[in-house]
Amino acid sequence: MKTTVKKPWGSFEILETGEKYALKKITVVPGGSLSLQSHEHRSEHWVIAQGIAEIIIDDKTHIIKENHHIFIPKGSKHRLTNNNTETLIVIEMWYGEILEENDIKRYEDIYDRI
Repeated sequence: MKTTVKKPWGSFEILETGEKYALKKITVVPGGSLSLQSHEHRSEHWVIAQGIAEIIIDDKTHIIKENHHIFIPKGSKHRLTNNNTETLIVIEMWYGEILEENDIKRYEDIYDRI
């Protein structure tokens, strides 16, 4: 059974895990924004399934639409934001030797979680 984890920006569901990968469905409500963060042990691949994502990777901003994807290298500062009126759905794949939720360093967060 899949478990939905509620967050201030929306929610996520873990779809599948393997030895070196994990698949998640991320739902970001209109106006929602994940923290500016980095990961020491994993890289991430994001596929936009619904909506339009504003994605910051290091100092560059990308606007990614449905049916497109982006790669977030291990160690890069990144943020996912939904600046639109439609719910944003992203399929996220983690890849790395260590796959833990607590492999996160936050730099900025509009929900004061630092």
